[in-house]
Amino acid sequence: MDEKLGKFIDDFAQLVQIAQSGQHRVQAGTQLLTTITEHLAVPAESLAVVVEEVPAHRFVDADIRMAELAAEDGQFRLVGIGGGDQRHHQSLSDMLQQSQFFPQFPLSQPDYINLAVGPDEQRQAVALGLWLFRHAGSPVAVLQRDAAPRYGRQTACLEVLAADAKNAADFLAEFRRRMQRGSILKGQVISLVMGEYGPSSGGVTFHARPELTASDVILPEGLLQKVADHALGIAAHRESLNAYGQHLKRGILLYGRPGTGKTHTVRYLLSQSAGITAVLLSGGSLARISEAAAMARALQPSIVVLEDCDLIAEDRSFGHGPQPLLFEVLDAMDGLDHDADVAFVLTTNRVDMLERALAQRPGRVDLAVDVPLPALDERIGLVTLYARGIPFSPDAVRDAAARTEGTTASFARELVRRAVVRAALDGTPVSDSHLLEAVDELMADGETLTRSLLGSGPAGGGDGQGGFGGPGFPGPGFPGPGFGGPGIPGPGIPGPGFGSVGFSGPG
Repeated sequence: MDEKLGKFIDDFAQLVQIAQSGQHRVQAGTQLLTTITEHLAVPAESLAVVVEEVPAHRFVDADIRMAELAAEDGQFRLVGIGGGDQRHHQSLSDMLQQSQFFPQFPLSQPDYINLAVGPDEQRQAVALGLWLFRHAGSPVAVLQRDAAPRYGRQTACLEVLAADAKNAADFLAEFRRRMQRGSILKGQVISLVMGEYGPSSGGVTFHARPELTASDVILPEGLLQKVADHALGIAAHRESLNAYGQHLKRGILLYGRPGTGKTHTVRYLLSQSAGITAVLLSGGSLARISEAAAMARALQPSIVVLEDCDLIAEDRSFGHGPQPLLFEVLDAMDGLDHDADVAFVLTTNRVDMLERALAQRPGRVDLAVDVPLPALDERIGLVTLYARGIPFSPDAVRDAAARTEGTTASFARELVRRAVVRAALDGTPVSDSHLLEAVDELMADGETLTRSLLGSGPAGGGDGQGGFGGPGFPGPGFPGPGFGGPGIPGPGIPGPGFGSVGFSGPG
């Protein structure tokens, strides 16, 4: 045998012996592997890691529960893991295996992230940190990570190590029980948002619950009460309904021209539903309908609001292909248990374009309410409402209302604003003359597009639908030849009603 080859074989055999004996392992006490091994009192690299995935919107809840469970030990440790970006790309199991050979994962300070827990509150949550504590008398190590789509993690997770597999299972069972018992989302008004890396990476935005009374909503007599009874009143009789085998889930469709008060009506429902979880979807976030339904089921009693639902539920009878989002809406509404205290509230400016299965099938939508253009008495009420604190005379208010037939609630609000602006430009106190001048200005032929932008067609006519819309700001309808010649409106370009800044105004 060649001398060099023999030496190589001897060296290789020695290397194998060293590997088997574990003499190559890093012994520094600040290393990840050594720290976990000392805590668990068994070689950490020989244990199976159990992974518990946590949806991104529940990560704050998971952080709260982990802090509670660790604090019960009294002598817990929370440490971070160094090593650059590699720690984000590798699982805990991979890090432990590599740490046997290379000292690349030293302990450091935990990483934190600020997350909202309410409209005006935040919590500093552990984004990457290792909890070392004892649960039910047995040592447990838990690596907590937030969702990080840029590193390929669409969900948050806990990676659990325990000397005995049963200890890990017992800990996770207790963790799940606590997660099910409570959530910071329960009883809140939240909207789901689209993430940079798709719907699954989006989080939640908290909103302050609106403060409205019935006098703040001007609708035909009895209409507001009818909607409120169906959305909120039914839940007060859940025991009776359950006793007779009747379901609690319900669906309400609010339809009508832009600017008539559909969104404002939704805001009233939210104001009257203290303690009820409200999940708001609009625009691109409608893609998260399945997630919203799951949240509503877990956080009931709850309300799910789908603003401008025609965006995903157009009628398929004119040759449209399958629409997955529509199917998700139908599945979400049908999939809830009969005793689920969940109300779906849908709004649309284009009821004629809605999928018949959504609009007419009982059990999906069981109350459809037309929110009409305000009649004279309602227009008087609207001008009076928006002019609170402005000394307009009753006669001027009635005159302005009488001359604005065919306009919307949004128009009445803009009318009052224009009067105040004219007075400011004149440098004089607001008076009746400014209100009447504003009427002349807005009702002039040259303001047709402005009226359309406010949801109002020409007085006594026009039935444009859709809109450009920002938060609570309905957009224009464009009457015209459309699909069927004169008199049949063509579809506008609908826009979202709810936005991240809130849901102001009668949409």
